[in-house]
Amino acid sequence: MVTSDDQVLVAAEALSAGHGPVGVDAERASGFRYGNEAYLVQLYRRSSGTFLFDPTTISDFSPISAAIGEEEWILHAATQDIPCLDDLGLHPMRLFDTELASRLLGLERVGLGSIVEQLLGIHLDKAHSAADWSERPLPESWLEYAALDVALLPDLRDAVAQNLEEQGKTEFALQEFESVRTRPMRQKSGEPWRRLSGGNVLKSPRALALARELWIARDALARARDVAPGRLVPDASLVAAAAANPRSKGELASLKTFRGRASRSEIDLWWEAIMRGKTTDDLPGPKPRDPDSIPHHRGWAQRHPEAAERLQAARAGVEAEAERQGMPIENLLTPEYLRRLAWQPPSPATAEAVALRLTELGAREWQVGITAPIIAAAFVDLA
Repeated sequence: MVTSDDQVLVAAEALSAGHGPVGVDAERASGFRYGNEAYLVQLYRRSSGTFLFDPTTISDFSPISAAIGEEEWILHAATQDIPCLDDLGLHPMRLFDTELASRLLGLERVGLGSIVEQLLGIHLDKAHSAADWSERPLPESWLEYAALDVALLPDLRDAVAQNLEEQGKTEFALQEFESVRTRPMRQKSGEPWRRLSGGNVLKSPRALALARELWIARDALARARDVAPGRLVPDASLVAAAAANPRSKGELASLKTFRGRASRSEIDLWWEAIMRGKTTDDLPGPKPRDPDSIPHHRGWAQRHPEAAERLQAARAGVEAEAERQGMPIENLLTPEYLRRLAWQPPSPATAEAVALRLTELGAREWQVGITAPIIAAAFVDLA
């Protein structure tokens, strides 16, 4: 365990003296705490050992970043951990994602425990994967679990890399890893309350105003208490209260669909939010449409039959190639890219023009090289 800045310096020296890539993992308290920060960071390097860092007691991770330098980081499902590691000043210069690579290999189960068992023959107990890692002190069994998650990563990486080489997918994986490593951080929405799960049932401006005010009240309370908002009152309860538009505090309290640990203990807070929603002149309209959005493809057959036909033909070709490659279709090509091409194909739809459009959309070079000729041929056959 590394719990102080002085101990960080000792760990950095040991990691610097090791060799080979570094296994990296982070444990969060999603669903328990407000936010998504790391409450434990694990690192393992051959000849260095395993280090468990407590971010709540460490102010500076820069010695660790310097010790690792440009060495490869091994993570499993890197998109989950990179944001919270970035917050600590830790970001890989090179990346190997064992989960993403396993998808490219066509493995049916790509959880860490599953692929460790498949490729290394070792059974990992994943009993603590959904634990509250903000708890202190952390139980010894949790620490052992966290240490094993990274101690096996270098061996797992080598086994996965060998399989990639045997299937001729090493270059595919390298491009995918780099895309994940350099992906921009997702911008926060200007109206986060619109992400309420199930909120699409609310149609009237007044119901939307009620939902907005309830969300704002819950978010402020969750932030103040450092508790995940859904643990106070779940999204479904906020939506139900907004839809019911109760006429009194008592009516709100009597709603059986308004549940949660703080649904009654903070009834005054929720009623005040309801009253703000009832009386405000700032009534939200429908969710603003993204100017770059396209209609949902499920309605194309009736309203846009030519686009639907293009999508069906192109998807059939890409699906067949994905099966031949032995990987999920979404890893061969992001479905949204294919839909956008079918909605507005280049004219003429040559392989070169399709390739250019795929590149603009964000497809990797290997994906473009494989799928552009297939999509172009499908479009030409329909012309």
